[in-house]
Amino acid sequence: MKVGNLVIGFLFILLGLLPIRDDVMALPPPEDTPEEVLRSQIITEARSPFDNKPLSASEYAILQTQIAQSNLPPNLSPEVKDVIFLLQLFKLLNTFIPFL
Repeated sequence: MKVGNLVIGFLFILLGLLPIRDDVMALPPPEDTPEEVLRSQIITEARSPFDNKPLSASEYAILQTQIAQSNLPPNLSPEVKDVIFLLQLFKLLNTFIPFL
């Protein structure tokens, strides 16, 4: 038991001799806005998902309802459809043969 206490004491002495760095900061810089404030802010600007143009909040809401009400699937090129099919096929095969 005395040897264990000696080792623990020696470790505390070594830790006490470690240099203390002055450039370490525990707090973010004061110019950073806290995350709680950012979460409570109301976002009033948006961008179009199609052409990345800036939109107002009302225009963005109208665009989102139009996208949600659209019954047409997105137009995909045949190459993209083939890639999606191959990925789905690979996923199915990977469930039965996991080392592929």
